Amino acid sequence: MVVEDDEDLRLAVTTELLGTGLRVDQAADIATADAALHAGRYDCVVFDRMLPDGDSVGYVHRRRQQGWAVPVLFLTARDSLADRVAGFEQGGDDYLVKPFAVAEMAARVHALVRRAGSGRPSVLRHADLVVDCARREVRRAGVLLTLTAKEFAVLEYLVARPEQAVGRAELIEHCWDTSTDPMSNVVDVVVRRLRAKLREPELIHTVRGHGYRLAGPE
Repeated sequence: MVVEDDEDLRLAVTTELLGTGLRVDQAADIATADAALHAGRYDCVVFDRMLPDGDSVGYVHRRRQQGWAVPVLFLTARDSLADRVAGFEQGGDDYLVKPFAVAEMAARVHALVRRAGSGRPSVLRHADLVVDCARREVRRAGVLLTLTAKEFAVLEYLVARPEQAVGRAELIEHCWDTSTDPMSNVVDVVVRRLRAKLREPELIHTVRGHGYRLAGPE
């Protein structure tokens, strides 16, 4: 979730994160973000500090007192030591001062996401497929494959759920943003490209009328 009232900056941050394979929702104020954060599960929130309806540090502090544990990265033009210390003391996990490089911001978000999901192995294996989530690398039979960010996101989601039938809507929910039409064929297009890159024997199998399943070669 990206919470930023500056539309241009919000778009730049969102575009960068989408390009690294993350699904991103957006909000321009605390109230909108709060509704979304109560309705869904997020792996990280990027909060601008000064928003139209208040300082997000206060919001995060209140949520932390309620047991909320989602990692938070604060973005702010307030660069004094006291401001940075307050951000951490009130529940922030990282603090980035404006202006900043969006590539650095994305790297920090991925670090927070990995830390939050540390209970899951950083390297996933299935048959002769190896997915290194930290390095964002995929190898099949030892050969390094070149995948797009979206192809990696879909494969990572499937390989974390071996032998399970995963619906198209579920893949859209976790690998695309909320503007994606659940009735579109984007999942089928990405899976078709993945199959071509993974080559034979086939690992991604179609579950008729539902979606896909990562299984051993048949």
